Amino acid sequence: MRRLTLWIVSTIAAVVLLLSYRTSLGGPAPSAAAGAAAPGIVPAPAPSGGSAPPARRARTVTANGTVARTRWGPVQVQVTITGGRITEVRALRHPTGNDRDDEINGYALPRLRAEVLQAQSAHIDAVSGATVTSGGYAESLQAALDAAHFG
Repeated sequence: MRRLTLWIVSTIAAVVLLLSYRTSLGGPAPSAAAGAAAPGIVPAPAPSGGSAPPARRARTVTANGTVARTRWGPVQVQVTITGGRITEVRALRHPTGNDRDDEINGYALPRLRAEVLQAQSAHIDAVSGATVTSGGYAESLQAALDAAHFG
């Protein structure tokens, strides 16, 4: 009888501990106020005096992609297109919160940026060791390119 009681109490304790464990996927979904930029075209700053006439300037469009919800956290990309070419890409959001995320994204995000600038599209190779983040990056990038009517 004593073994049975000990087994039941141990099982209940293990279940309670298991269910109370917080993972990176738990909790409420982040909102726009939690750091996400609104998807779509980013309004251009007001032109300053002394710049070239509008007819001579190459048209620049900046667009934010949607927030891609990945297994390790949200990914959001912003793209700038000037004169029909992708000239800048930056990650607005990426998985963070621990040293491993920071390590992975420290090498993956610059490689993904270089891939996009070379490919001039969202059809890029995933970075080894950052496959999930690479997928979210490409997904958000494609949404930004669609919003900018690129390609």
